[in-house]
Amino acid sequence: MTITITAFERSPDGGKGLARDTRVRWALEEVGQPYEVRLVSFHAMKEPAHQALHPFGQIPTYEEGDLALFETGAIVLHIAERHAGLLPGDANARARAITWMFAALNTVEPPILERETARLLEGDKTWYGERLPLVEDRVRDRLAKLSGRLGDADWLDGAFSAGDLMMVSVLLRLKSSGILDEYPNLAAYVARGEARPAYKRAFDAQLAVYTGKPPTG
Repeated sequence: MTITITAFERSPDGGKGLARDTRVRWALEEVGQPYEVRLVSFHAMKEPAHQALHPFGQIPTYEEGDLALFETGAIVLHIAERHAGLLPGDANARARAITWMFAALNTVEPPILERETARLLEGDKTWYGERLPLVEDRVRDRLAKLSGRLGDADWLDGAFSAGDLMMVSVLLRLKSSGILDEYPNLAAYVARGEARPAYKRAFDAQLAVYTGKPPTG
C-alpha cells in the first residue's frame, strides 16, 4: 500500500527542515519506505477534506490504505513499530526509546515553542524584554538536564532510535538561536543527526518544496 503524507504547499520555515513533515519524512527514509507527498495550502488545511484527516487543520497527516493518522509523534511511532530500524529489538530498550520520544515532545519542545511564540508574536509588548529571559531560562533548564544525561554518548540510549530522531528534530529549532551552542555535546548530537543520510534526504525533499527544485540526492 502506498504511504501518502501531507506537507505545506509553501513551507513557512523557508525550507529549513523545521516543518513537522520533515520528521515523518526522516522516519520513512530511515526505514527505507517509499512515500508520496500531497501538498496543501493554508486555505486547504482548513477545509473539511483535510480536517477529516487532521481535526485541527495542521500538517502532516499519514495515510496508508484505510489508516489515517495525525500528530508526528503518533506517526513516527507507527512507522517505527511497523518497520525495522528505529526501535531496538530488546523490549526494555524499546520502551526506553519510546520514552525519549515522549520526552522530546512533552518536556523539551514546549519551552522551545514558547520561546518561538514570544519572539514571533510578542516582540511589540511592553513586557517582552522581561518575559523573554524567563522563557529562555526554561529552555536552558531542559537543555542542561538533557546535556547531563547524554554526556559523551553519541545517542540517548545506545544505538540511534526514534527517540533520537524526535529529540534532534526538536533541538533543531534552537540551531540559529545560539542557545544550543552553550551545550557542546548537544550541538554535536544534533550535528550527528543532521549527518545521517536519511536526514539529508528528508531535508532535501522538504527544501525542494520551498525552492521548487528537485532534490539533488
